[in-house]
Amino acid sequence: MIKSMTGFGRAGMEDDSRTIQAEVKTLNSKFLDLSLKLPRQFSEKEHEVRNLVQGILERGKVNLALDFIPKKSNQIPVTINEELFQAYFEKYQNLANSVVAEKSELFKLALQSPSVIVNMAPDEASEAEEEWELIQKVIIEALQKCDQFRKDEGESLFEKLKENIQVIESALQQVKAIEGQRKDRIKNRIRSNFQDWIEENDFDQNRFEQELIYYFEKLDITEELVRLETHLNYFIKVLNEETQQGKKLGFISQEIGREINTIGSKANDAGMQKWVILMKDELEKIKEQTLNVL
Repeated sequence: MIKSMTGFGRAGMEDDSRTIQAEVKTLNSKFLDLSLKLPRQFSEKEHEVRNLVQGILERGKVNLALDFIPKKSNQIPVTINEELFQAYFEKYQNLANSVVAEKSELFKLALQSPSVIVNMAPDEASEAEEEWELIQKVIIEALQKCDQFRKDEGESLFEKLKENIQVIESALQQVKAIEGQRKDRIKNRIRSNFQDWIEENDFDQNRFEQELIYYFEKLDITEELVRLETHLNYFIKVLNEETQQGKKLGFISQEIGREINTIGSKANDAGMQKWVILMKDELEKIKEQTLNVL
């Protein structure tokens, strides 16, 4: 069964020390396009999170936001080098005095200076690793819920695509039903238009018949009808396969479109064009939907 690339998942946990929340939103994309929002103390875990996402969601535009809130009043997620902060602040203050500049932003500037906010101490880092294990479980749960959402959306998408294909198949049968009448109308029109001219002019009968055969071959849509039906059947077959099929379904849609367009250009018949337009309309819906298939 196919999966949609639209999904949503949320998970969390809470104990006496911390609250953890993870939220995942996904949309369609040709590749894995990951946007992460991680707490500063876990920013170096970006590669691990990417691997988790790729292992479960595979591809798509993914937005993952993680919130980590410690409950201990004396627990902060970073270590501040206070001596270095003081040195920066005094240096910036002296520079400001020398040029008579405003000092309102010196605190912020000193705090954001290099190495003022540093990694945790070893004991804090050890605690952070334990917390990271909990965070991983929450992220995985959110990703799994998003994946299940995609599966549920995929079932709905499957039904819509199958209905679209069935509409095209029904229109194709209508085209086949009127194909014989179309040929007869073309023959009668040619015979009517040229009968008087044939009687009044001397010409090579064999050459004229050859030209008519060439003309009918240019209008013949037998091969296109066969190929279109083959593509429709293949689309349904791929739709029922388990693996990622979004790109393949897109390629098959292109082939379906080529055959429908060729039938339309060769038809030269108002009754047949009505069904061709219907098929084109359904195909546009298919193309739009397959963009969202994983």
